[in-house]
Amino acid sequence: MSSESGGLSRRDESAAGARLRVAIVGGGFMAEVHSRAARAARAELAGIVSSSPERSAAAAERLGIGRAYGSLEEVLADDTIDVVHVTTPNALHASQAAAVLASGKDVVCEKPLATTVADAEALVAAAAGRTATVPFVYRFHPLVREARARFASGAAGQVLTVNASYLQDWLLASGDDNWRVDSEQGGRSRAFADIGSHLVDLVEFVSGDRVARLSAKKRTVFAERASHAGITTEDAAAVIIETVSGAIGTLLVSQVAPGRKNRLWLEIAGSAESVAFDQEQPETLWVGRRSGSLLIPRDADQLSADAARLCVVPSGHPQGYQDAFNAFVADSYAAVAGETPDGLPRFEDGLRAVRITDAVIDSAESGTWIEMGTN
Repeated sequence: MSSESGGLSRRDESAAGARLRVAIVGGGFMAEVHSRAARAARAELAGIVSSSPERSAAAAERLGIGRAYGSLEEVLADDTIDVVHVTTPNALHASQAAAVLASGKDVVCEKPLATTVADAEALVAAAAGRTATVPFVYRFHPLVREARARFASGAAGQVLTVNASYLQDWLLASGDDNWRVDSEQGGRSRAFADIGSHLVDLVEFVSGDRVARLSAKKRTVFAERASHAGITTEDAAAVIIETVSGAIGTLLVSQVAPGRKNRLWLEIAGSAESVAFDQEQPETLWVGRRSGSLLIPRDADQLSADAARLCVVPSGHPQGYQDAFNAFVADSYAAVAGETPDGLPRFEDGLRAVRITDAVIDSAESGTWIEMGTN
């Protein structure tokens, strides 16, 4: 529901004020992305907490946030806070999101939702009755919604094959390092948990089909990096999938692919047409037909209603990653206000991604096919 000040209010008309008051946990790159999205949704950025009071103060100064909290406990004790964004390292997500939910606040938690299936399942149970979302933000590109609409309407026909990849090069050299390579901070999976989770979410979201079974191989190129030794998390993973409907496909995920900065590519072949989306070129959607293939622009006048609503600037004025993130956060806040936006990724979707990630690593380590449920 809209307030007179132009923001969104809580569904329960809480005393926190007309505009949603938001706090961020974590002070790194993702905190910056979340803060921009919160501002775009006209929420009030009330405070931030990082790993120490000093880092909290530095993050507040850098991001222009008024209050630096000394601890997460201080955030949760503040009854004026409506929504908490969790943007910390992976191993902290489950405990911090659980604490937010226990405090009665709504939560936006970075992916992976948790590093174990059991923790993710516990979070889904704890989130009952609350708004709890996970930023699978590539769902919010308008042309991803257009691709989804073509399968949902039957225009693309029955899903036959999937060809998808997510390639980056930021960990290409042995001197490249990050906390994510450490299984204690990032979990037993790195590349697939980090970016493969986006890829498989998009495959299932667009196709409307679920991965039924999979077989995987993984590779760790560097067991030692600048600040880490004995690395076991994967630099790359290759996965063969079969879906519930019988479609087959491949997923390739790599953080050691030279020249690829953030290349999420998705091509799904239906019995009537194929659709292909490239996240680095998000202004067009390729629709392949035996005769008369199309290149559809991001033009609201040519798109399905759900795709058109996400077009925030006219065709020819490019939209990108931050716009998709802004749309995700805006829909999350709309859900807090009692609305039911279509396609909003919730904790159940985060749990699904954790289950598939776990299956990928289990398959790679055992050399066997893993059967997946549909939950």
